[in-house]
Amino acid sequence: MKAIVYVIAIVVAGGAAFFSVSHSGKFDELQKDRLTTIASNKEVTAKAEAADKNIKDEKALLVASQDKKELVSQSIETLKATGSTLKNEVSKLDTSLEGQTAEFTQLEKALDEVNAIMSTLGGGVTLDNLGEKIAEIEQSKKDKQAKLDELKTLVSGAEKNIESKRAEADRLVTRGIERNARISRNSMEAVVTAVNQEWGFLVIGAGSNSGFTPQTALLVQRDGRKIGRVRPSSIEPTQTIAEIDLESLAPGVRLQPGDRVILATPTGN
Repeated sequence: MKAIVYVIAIVVAGGAAFFSVSHSGKFDELQKDRLTTIASNKEVTAKAEAADKNIKDEKALLVASQDKKELVSQSIETLKATGSTLKNEVSKLDTSLEGQTAEFTQLEKALDEVNAIMSTLGGGVTLDNLGEKIAEIEQSKKDKQAKLDELKTLVSGAEKNIESKRAEADRLVTRGIERNARISRNSMEAVVTAVNQEWGFLVIGAGSNSGFTPQTALLVQRDGRKIGRVRPSSIEPTQTIAEIDLESLAPGVRLQPGDRVILATPTGN
């Protein structure tokens, strides 16, 4: 029995030793792999840091390049603006030159005209005595203008006199026409065309076309005798309705169609 126990103990001890040795070998391998991995990681990290540095350097170069590009663009724009300004100035100079050329041409033309005028003024006229000659011409012009103004004043007075006489003639003609119209109205007679005894009005065959107004006072006559008065109450262009003044009628007299109507008060001439 003890022998069996010893054997088992020996087997256990041998197995433990075996496992210890086996695990020791595996640990060494694992330690070696760990060290290798650490070294590899350090190498990768170093490469990554180097790559990051390269990227930063490239970015710095890119920023610098963009700044240079911006400066170049600004310089180009400045040069373009300067070129445009120079073109405008050149254009202005060309325009000014054209204006001066045109002005010079006009001066030459004016000089030719002065020379032509001087040639018409007669001999002895030069640029030195041109002022005196012009003063003589201006004085002659003033004298003629004064004479012209005087003639205009006389003509204006004559025109006003003619206008006044024309107005007086028109007034006399108008007055004559109005006088004839008044005379015509004074001699006017109209005929009674209808009578309404019950309502006390009659109808006259004349109206506003004949000069009747609401204020016109009318007399009614028969066979040349005045037999009553009427007052217009409604006037139309060709007929008048008038109220009969019953108090003006003689006893037993009744107005009837065919009676004549005249103005009660003749219009003054």
